[in-house]
Amino acid sequence: MSQSATTAALKIIPLGGLHEIGKNTCVFEFQDEIILLDAGLAFPTDGMHGVTIVLPDMTYLRQNRHKIKGMIVTHGHEDHIGGIAFHLKQFDIPVIYGPRLAMALLQGKLEEAGVADRTELRTVQPREMVRLGKNFLVEYIRNTHSIADSFSVAIHTPIGVIIHTGDFKFDFTPVDGECFDLQRLAEHGEKGVLCLISDSTNSEVPGHTPSERSVFPNLDRAFSQAEGRIIFTTFASSVHRLSMALELAQKHGRVVSVLGRSMLNVIAHARQLGYIRCPDDLFVPLHMMHKYPDHQVMYLTTGSQGEPLSALTRISKGEHNKIKIRPGDTVILSAHPIPGNTIAVVNMIDRLMMQGAKVIYGREQGIHVSGHACQEDQKLMLALTKPKFFLPVHGEHRMLVKHAQTAQSMGIPPENMVIIDNGDVVELTRDSIRVIDKVPAGIELLDRGGIVKAHVLQERQQLAEEGIITVAVAVGTDGSLKATPEVHLRGVVTAIEPQAWQAWVHATVETALSDRWSEYTRNGEVDWAGVKAHIERELVRLVRRELQGNASVLLLLQPIEVTPTVTTGIRRRRSTTSVVG
Repeated sequence: MSQSATTAALKIIPLGGLHEIGKNTCVFEFQDEIILLDAGLAFPTDGMHGVTIVLPDMTYLRQNRHKIKGMIVTHGHEDHIGGIAFHLKQFDIPVIYGPRLAMALLQGKLEEAGVADRTELRTVQPREMVRLGKNFLVEYIRNTHSIADSFSVAIHTPIGVIIHTGDFKFDFTPVDGECFDLQRLAEHGEKGVLCLISDSTNSEVPGHTPSERSVFPNLDRAFSQAEGRIIFTTFASSVHRLSMALELAQKHGRVVSVLGRSMLNVIAHARQLGYIRCPDDLFVPLHMMHKYPDHQVMYLTTGSQGEPLSALTRISKGEHNKIKIRPGDTVILSAHPIPGNTIAVVNMIDRLMMQGAKVIYGREQGIHVSGHACQEDQKLMLALTKPKFFLPVHGEHRMLVKHAQTAQSMGIPPENMVIIDNGDVVELTRDSIRVIDKVPAGIELLDRGGIVKAHVLQERQQLAEEGIITVAVAVGTDGSLKATPEVHLRGVVTAIEPQAWQAWVHATVETALSDRWSEYTRNGEVDWAGVKAHIERELVRLVRRELQGNASVLLLLQPIEVTPTVTTGIRRRRSTTSVVG
């Protein structure tokens, strides 16, 4: 090992996944080379009106795009691969390595976004090693999680081996028979792991995370007790859960119709790759389901999180054009609400029950288990890898702190670990770990039209909270008001009569024009933008004074050209073609 390699440092820069759940994105940088580990998305909170997707701020990668050598993907969940298609519109990633299922799901996303030519996708097998640049050699280690084909990675760098767990739990009876490669973890632990970067999602939960297979008997009981149709929902990416649901449908003599694009997509890829095995005739098109008696029917649908446009939410609202709830239906929610979705989920459950459905949900039913390691699993990971340094990731702040405490109980000194936030630059050497800098690490918000800038979101929040007042005004080129202003209040709470508002607005506009008109005219030309801004300011003052609030004011200004008539001296008016709005 050269002296430069001995003294060099590895930079670890998380851009998402810290102090939050979701949008997991991490940068590893050594000298002039960068590799990425995952690039996920998150979903909007209640205050993000109209926003559909939340991404990490990728300014640092845009600025350093020339250093990017590739990406490693650990598994196919949206909070780990959902942002890749958006990022490829901003910078190229030469190559992306990942498991077969994740790469199959990602391929469709890239083709749909029109960026499939911006990178090369390569699938990996357990224990396969891939090289990225001169400084990174990455080994894929099979783990167990709530999605099939999931991996931890051992990143070999000039200063030592870094193990990133990805999302994991220790499932000793996995549904697909693919066991966690504990032997390989232990081998790395014996040889020496410089740093462990580990999933903290369940660090506050004592004990072990139950096996995915443990929900099977409880689901079996729910199926056996269902007298009518079954509507089954879970996360679309929960391949193991979907596999068990399909196995139970076959066992209980039910045909299956799949609702929801993401559910159809995952099942198709999982069947093609062998992670779901069932006969073709188990599936029946939606329009053919009426031919079967209710006790032979199961709908497999999206909507476990109460998403507004999901199939189950539309069914609960009576808005689905093919399926209506009727007494005797059993709805099985095999998922727990993600923080922030609880209200939407319980409202959906209420609507389903009011229509006569029996809804099976909640922890006490035993029909859902987590895909993340609890405290005893985290201890086992630490015991197997025996890291010198420790970096807890993937969780909110209290989860990171608790995970660090667990690591300390396993013998890792406090000075050998750091609690970090998105954008922190962690410098790792053979002898130290510390935070040395910070890079931009905010959020980028997207709706169906593109990026939602901060001021746009602020305006949407203001509209939602205070409402909007629109005023249409026609003003002549001589500075006179040519018609009574039209005033419309939307979402504004006021006891003031509309006639009073009309009079106040009329007086305010007339005063604004008479007081300052000369400032906005020069050589016969009118500065209409200046006139509009001045009137708007006066209207805002009026609204704040009378409403004691901050309702938005939208002014539509119609310039009216006024020309004198030579023969009579009477002025006539002609509307110009533009509207200042």
